[in-house]
Amino acid sequence: MKNKYIPVEEVAKEWFKDPEFVAAYDALEEEFALAESLIKARALADMTQEQVAQAMGTTQAQVAKMESGRTMPSTRTLQRFAEATGTRLRISFERVGEQHG
Repeated sequence: MKNKYIPVEEVAKEWFKDPEFVAAYDALEEEFALAESLIKARALADMTQEQVAQAMGTTQAQVAKMESGRTMPSTRTLQRFAEATGTRLRISFERVGEQHG
């Protein structure tokens, strides 16, 4: 018997019809945004997780955890990540409901 594969986009359409799923997804928005920013900074620096870890004085596993969103790093750790990747840490606050461009 051959497995039938369903594109993730089709499944996601169904998931987003469920208000509980949408609420849980929205609750993770900040964590996803942080993880995306970390990955982007490392990619722009053309560095591996191991290289960033060495520059920070930590392990590759810790960098991977930060980039996956499994841990919420302190501002001190974020500053060390920024320095390791040659970037500048910027933190901002937005009013609820406003979107940034």
